[in-house]
Order: sequence, then C-alpha cells, then structure tokens
Amino acid sequence: MENTRVVLSPQNRLATFGTTVLNYHLVTEDMDIANESRVREGTIHAERPEIITPMNMARLLLEGFGDEAQGYADYLSRQSKHFSFLKYGFCIRKNEIQVYEVHEPFESVVDKIKERVVEKNDPMSAVLVGVDDAWEVCLLKFMFDTVAASAGGHITDFKNRGLL
Repeated sequence: MENTRVVLSPQNRLATFGTTVLNYHLVTEDMDIANESRVREGTIHAERPEIITPMNMARLLLEGFGDEAQGYADYLSRQSKHFSFLKYGFCIRKNEIQVYEVHEPFESVVDKIKERVVEKNDPMSAVLVGVDDAWEVCLLKFMFDTVAASAGGHITDFKNRGLL
C-alpha cells in the first residue's frame, strides 16, 4: 500500500445517489526486467452509499442474539439522531481489465498514460502507480482513499435532503 501513488485523481467525487464508474489506469514496473512496465486498465463500480442508522444496524446485529442485545439495540434506536454510518459497495469487474506490457522507461510510460487520460477529459478516470505483485492491493487503497475523499460530501448531501 505504501508504494501506491495516485498520479491523476478523478475530478469528481463518487455520486451520492447513484452508481459511479471509475476508470483506472494502473502502471507497475517489472522489477526483474529493465524498462518493462505493465499497464492495467479497467473499471471499478462504486455503488451508491447507503445510510446505516443505529436502528438498521441493530436489526442487522440481532439475529441469534439474546435479550441483552435487544436492550442495546433499543438503546441504539433511541440514539439514532446522534450517529449514523455510510456503507459503500464496490465491484471490480476483472473481465473488463486490459493488461499490456510497455518496453520503455517507467516514468515515460506513466507520463504517456497520464497525457492520454487527460486528453480524454473523463472526470472519473485515474492514473495510479503501484507494485506489480500487489496490484489489487493498489486498487483497494485507491478505492478506500476515494471513499474517504467523497464521504464528507455524501454526508452533507444526505443532511441537505433530511436523510441524516
């Protein structure tokens, strides 16, 4: 995760009331072969965030629990105006991933991919740099960082609509 770097971030945050499709371009360097990079291009589908209130959370947690848990669930329900959580769902469709190798210096490959993505002017595209062996971890880090960057706006949107 420490070696994951976002070279070009999506211009927009994740949608609050719909599904967002993020287009990623992940460039990794082959550590065994000089001047060989691997580029993976694909999509991440971020489902709309859901509000998990203490009342809903209590319902989720109660299956198979006893009276004490029910008492705590009742307490949570009475405190619902004090806290809520957002639940995010993601789907990485690996069948849409294109993988190809480029035989050029690593930074040159990164620069060319970035230029190509900027030219497309897609506000939901990102260019990432990471480690080849752990490329999926790079995507997970990117997804969590994208959620963190979007969550504040989602909470505001939900509050503005009276949902929180």
